[in-house]
Amino acid sequence: MSFFHCIGRSVLFMLDPERAHRLAIAGLKTGLSGYQKIFDERLCVTVAGLKFKNFVGLAAGFDKNAEVIDAVLGLGFGFTEIGTVTPKPQMGNPKPRLFRLVEDEAIINRMGFNNDGHQAVYKRVCVRKQGGIVGINIGANKDTVNKIDDYIAGITCFYDVADYFTINVSSPNTPGLRDLQARSNLNLLMKAVSQARNEKKKNMVSLFRFF
Repeated sequence: MSFFHCIGRSVLFMLDPERAHRLAIAGLKTGLSGYQKIFDERLCVTVAGLKFKNFVGLAAGFDKNAEVIDAVLGLGFGFTEIGTVTPKPQMGNPKPRLFRLVEDEAIINRMGFNNDGHQAVYKRVCVRKQGGIVGINIGANKDTVNKIDDYIAGITCFYDVADYFTINVSSPNTPGLRDLQARSNLNLLMKAVSQARNEKKKNMVSLFRFF
């Protein structure tokens, strides 16, 4: 671990986790992180027809609202995943809702799908300049009665800017969401997602998140 890494980590750990996260996003927005131009064909991997420049990506949860796509890809990641995004903006759970487990080098996430909503996130994805694979992680609003409708809305909104979708049915903080993991409900969701994707006539990869 480098000296600057140690200093930066110490500063961030002086803040509560959510504030540290916002500070990291703000830092990337400045553009001072630079861009990695290194490309090695030996690191490339093709999955489901998508060619990744390497196999290390940034999972959903860091750049929930597509604020720093170019900066993240510029750091050298093989892909970045935006979200989780719901049709309508929502605030998520009351704070504190993000907790560090320092000894385990882990965090507990009880955010509750806080995000800016489809339209705001879509506009940001549209103006990205950096090439690279971008996935969209879609979820359902807390107050939606028919959760499947929200996933169809996500496919419809982002189909022309996403390289792949992650269908997030794992949040324990969204009432009724995990009911979609039951076999009969999951079959209905998979059929609805496939139909929405096929109607757009684009061969899009859809992944399901259960945990």
